[in-house]
Amino acid sequence: MHCSAAFSQAATSATAVPTISGSRHVGALHSSSSSCTLLIPSKPINLRFCGLRREAFGFSPSAFTRCSNSQRVQLPSRRRFKGSNVSASLGDNGIPKSFDYDLIIIGAGVGGHGAALHAVEKGLKTAIIEGEVVGGTCVNRGCVPSKALLAVSGRMRELQSEHHMKALGLQVHAAGYDRQGVADHANNLATKIRNNLTNSMKALGVDILTGVGTILGPQKVKFGTDNIVTAKDIIIATGSVPFVPKGIEVDGKTVITSDHALKLEFVPDWIAIVGSGYIGLEFSDVYTALGSEVTFIEALDQLMPGFDPEIGKLAQRVLINPRKIDYHTGVFATKITPAKDGKPVTIELIDAKTKEPKDTLEVDAALIATGRAPFTNGLGLENINVVTQRGFVPVDERMRVIDANGNLVPHLYCIGDANGKMMLAHAASAQGISVVEQVTGRDHVLNHLSIPAACFTHPEISMVGLTEPQAREKAEKEGFEVSVVKTSFKANTKALAENEGEGLAKLIYRPDNGEILGVHIFGLHAADLIHEASNAIALGTRIQDIKFAVHAHPTLSEVLDELFKAAKVKDHASNPGVPRNFASSERTNQHSDSPSKPNLVKKFADVYMTFVSWFLCLVYALQKY
Repeated sequence: MHCSAAFSQAATSATAVPTISGSRHVGALHSSSSSCTLLIPSKPINLRFCGLRREAFGFSPSAFTRCSNSQRVQLPSRRRFKGSNVSASLGDNGIPKSFDYDLIIIGAGVGGHGAALHAVEKGLKTAIIEGEVVGGTCVNRGCVPSKALLAVSGRMRELQSEHHMKALGLQVHAAGYDRQGVADHANNLATKIRNNLTNSMKALGVDILTGVGTILGPQKVKFGTDNIVTAKDIIIATGSVPFVPKGIEVDGKTVITSDHALKLEFVPDWIAIVGSGYIGLEFSDVYTALGSEVTFIEALDQLMPGFDPEIGKLAQRVLINPRKIDYHTGVFATKITPAKDGKPVTIELIDAKTKEPKDTLEVDAALIATGRAPFTNGLGLENINVVTQRGFVPVDERMRVIDANGNLVPHLYCIGDANGKMMLAHAASAQGISVVEQVTGRDHVLNHLSIPAACFTHPEISMVGLTEPQAREKAEKEGFEVSVVKTSFKANTKALAENEGEGLAKLIYRPDNGEILGVHIFGLHAADLIHEASNAIALGTRIQDIKFAVHAHPTLSEVLDELFKAAKVKDHASNPGVPRNFASSERTNQHSDSPSKPNLVKKFADVYMTFVSWFLCLVYALQKY
C-alpha cells in the first residue's frame, strides 16, 4: 500500500433538501402553495480537480428556480449542513425515522479519515467506528512504517556505494546499522502519525466509536457488544489484510507477511520473497541494503508484471541484477514450511503452466508478498442482501453498494481496498471525499485513471494512467493512434548534480488531440514527479497546453518539461492556451477532439444564463421583501 495525505475541497454548503430522485442538493426552497419548476442549464458545467467531478463554481443546478408570485425564494446560504442530534427511532419497516448521525464510517484508515474530515468540513455530524487502532493498514502495517524502513535502506545504500561517494568527493568507512534502532524508527513514525490522525478527528468533533462495526439493516450499525447507532448515510472503509495462498504456513517468525516484516525482528541472511509487485520490490530494497540475499518467486513469466514493460526491464537492470538477488519466474510456491528444530524454511515450487514439480528451496525466511485481500468478513452484509465478489463489496462508479439483485443499496457506500477498484491508500481517501460530496448534494465521479501509484525503491518508480500495451489495446478498439516519447534523467542537470542520472520518463499520448494516456517514471524522486502528470489527466489538460508551463531550473521537474515538449501533436488540435476547464468530466468524452469554437460559445452561454437566473431570482426576492 502507498500513502499520501488526504486532500479536501472547500465548497459552499447549505441546508440539504430531498429532490425527486432522492438525492440531496444544496439550496432550499420554501413554498406556500404553488409548485416550483427547476430552471436548469441545458448541460451541466463541470470542472475537474484531483480526479473529482463537480459542478462549475460549486453551484448545484437545483438552486435555480422559477417561482410563482405566491412563493418566497430563499437563496442558497453559506450555513453548514445541520445534522440531526436526535436519538434514533424506528418506523414500521425498520428504517429509522431520525438519526444519531448524518454519516457513520466503518473503518478509521486513511480512507475513513479522509472521508471524516471532509464530512466535518461539509457540516455533517460524523462518527467513525474502529475495531483496532486508528490509521488502518497504511499507518500501522503498511505505507507509513515501510517508508521509514526504506528511508534507512536508501541512506545505507548510498553510504555503501564507494563509487557514488567518491564521485561526490566524500569518504565514508564502515557504514553500519542497529537493527532495533531501525525497527524503533518505523514503529515511532507509525505511532506519531496514528496520534496525529486521532487528534485531528477529535479536534474537529468526529466521534470515534471503539469496536467492530456490523451493519444490522438499512442505516443502522452495531459496534462493540450491543451498541446500536443510526445514520443517514454509511460508508464501509474496512480495508484489507495480507493475502496468503493455500499451502503456505505463516508462523510470524520465519514465514511472514508484510505485517510481520515491518517489525524487523530479525534480518535473515537469505530470504525468499513470494511476489515481485510493489510490496516485494520495496522489501527487497530494504533487505539487500541491510545485508540479506533475496530470491524472488514470481508466478508470471516476468518480474514486476504490473509495471509498464519497458520501465520494468529498466528497473530490473538497476534494482535486481546488480544486487544480491536471484529469481524464479513462471512458478508457484505450493507449499512453504516454517523453520523448525534446526531445519530451514522449505519452499516447494511447481511450474505455473504444467503444474509439474520444479524445485525445492531451503532459505532462512520467506516473505509472502502476494497481494492483499479485502477485510469484509463480519460486516453483516447478509443483513442487507449484499454478496461479496472474492471478498470485495460490489459498488458502482460512485462507490454505491450493489446488492445481490443488482440494485443499489440506499445510503450505503464502500471505499478503498474493500471495494477493490484501486487498492491504494490515497485512492481510498479520494473515494471517501467523493462520497461525502455526493451525500451533501454534489454529484462526483472519481476518475481512477488520474490516480498515481508509486514504488519507493531506490531509485523510485511511479506511474499514472495506462501502460503502453493497455493504451495500444484501447486505441485498436476505439480507432485512434498512439504515440510514445521518452526522456532520460542523464540529460537533467539536477539529477547529474546528485550523481543519479539513471532513470527514464515515458509519455503515452494521442497525437491527434494531445490527450495524455499514461506517464511512467523510473528515477530519482519519481514518486514526487508523477503528480504533474496525474493532475494534467485529472484536469483534462492536453499536451499542447501543458508544454508551455514553466519549470524552475535546475530541478528534476524539468524531466517532465522535456517529456511534454518532445511530444508531437498534430496541427489540427486546439491552439495552445485555450482554457480546458470546461472540458467534459466524463472519461469517455476526453477521447474526442478539442472543443470547437461553437461548443465553447455554447458552454460560456450556459454559464451566462446561469448567472442571469441567479440575478433574476435575487431581484424578485428583493421586490417581495
